[in-house]
Amino acid sequence: MMDRNPPETRTRWLALGALAVAMLTIGLDITVLVVALPTMAVDLHADTSALQWFSTAYTLALAALMLPAGALGDRYGRKKFLLAALALFGIASAACALATTAVALIAARALLGVAAAAMMPLSMGVLPSLFPAPAERQRALTVWVTSTAIGLPLGPIVGGYLLQHFWWGSVFLINVPLVLVGLIAVAGLVPESRSENNFRIDLPGVALSAAGMTGLTYGFIRLGQDGWGNTAAWAVAAVGAALLGAFLAWQRRTHTPLVDLGLFGGNGFRFGTLFSILVNFALFGLFFTVPQYFQAVLGADALGSGLRLLPLIGGMIVGTRIADRLMARLGRKAVLVTGFPVLAVALALGALTTVTSGYGYVAAWITLLGVGMGLVMPAAMGMAMEDLTAERSGTGSALMQALRQAGGTIGTAILGTVLATRYRSGLGAADHGPVSDSVNTGVAVARKLHDADLLHVVQTAFMGGMSAMIWVCAGLCVVAAVLAALVTTTGTPAADEPEDAGESLHVG
Repeated sequence: MMDRNPPETRTRWLALGALAVAMLTIGLDITVLVVALPTMAVDLHADTSALQWFSTAYTLALAALMLPAGALGDRYGRKKFLLAALALFGIASAACALATTAVALIAARALLGVAAAAMMPLSMGVLPSLFPAPAERQRALTVWVTSTAIGLPLGPIVGGYLLQHFWWGSVFLINVPLVLVGLIAVAGLVPESRSENNFRIDLPGVALSAAGMTGLTYGFIRLGQDGWGNTAAWAVAAVGAALLGAFLAWQRRTHTPLVDLGLFGGNGFRFGTLFSILVNFALFGLFFTVPQYFQAVLGADALGSGLRLLPLIGGMIVGTRIADRLMARLGRKAVLVTGFPVLAVALALGALTTVTSGYGYVAAWITLLGVGMGLVMPAAMGMAMEDLTAERSGTGSALMQALRQAGGTIGTAILGTVLATRYRSGLGAADHGPVSDSVNTGVAVARKLHDADLLHVVQTAFMGGMSAMIWVCAGLCVVAAVLAALVTTTGTPAADEPEDAGESLHVG
């Protein structure tokens, strides 16, 4: 006889803590690499292409394998695959730390992407079995989302500290003890769960989705790096899009689809996923520009840049606390309709930042940005999760995360182009290499030449690009606020009755 009862309350929250630790490592890994790249370039004799592949290898593996990983977890056991992914993440982290060549590091980074592709959807996919009651599930999702988001600004802080005291491999080695804690806790506290329907894995769907996501992601990565005139990158992106079109057509025909396209028929999943993608643009606006501002304008080092992002974490914690109370009383719609305008106002203030604004002004608006993120991110993802049955929660979570990943890659390319175009146009007569390559290069040239006028031109041009990029993000948040007001139902998880934990769920 199957055990259909969720674990007792204390055990469930301890299990959630284990999942939060696992997700923290992914957030850290995304941004810690940026801090370590200059040192790695020297020690590994890595050229520009290799440095790009240190990041690209991870992103491509993540994009290609997220959907299959979710389906495998649903079919054979989410806990089983989550444990395997955690172990692989730890092994790959150690391999990154011990790499002695650029090729070895690229291969290890690809393994990290494979592990993260399973960790992200399956750690979310086990939440319905751990927390069958909607109110508790929403609170658990808030913890899950916050742990991932907090890892992003912590990356530069942790990485900067480690690089000041140890060799560059330590920024990856720090993952190993965190993974060990996650492994022990997940093994002991998280129940196994899987679909009761022993469906066959859709192998043609796996191949089409993996190839399509790889092509689309790589194409837009190259467009973001090399500019929109790169014909080869457009061709790769077009092939990827065509393969994804073929994947969708196949999903409508096959009896055992890899993803349930019917999810898009419900407003919850459709708009919750869309809101999750749009809120990422606020993150892009922040992480694309503000660390560069700290270094190029305020003269901070990598560690100093990370420390200056701490108000974001404080704001995020405040935002999630407000969201919990507001959602319980007024519902999810109130949180989203409040949160997106907060994000838009914060970003508008950010777009008004100038060379002379100073850190106090920036700290104020990134704190407000953190509040908005704390309000919107858990509410948007909770909205999408409500439409996922426990039967296919791994696949549904993977679909949402894959769409966020694709949207993030495309958004990065677009917003990066806005920034670069406005920066170059603001340089005037200084629009030539190497000054036009990036603001950091331009500042380095100006300081080497002791040319105060050139330094002012470079910094002002960058602030123009930063402003243009953040205005785009603010505009998208305004659009999201209007959509949330129009399409979101009240949605008060705290008032809902607990679901039957055993319905369409095999827990053992």
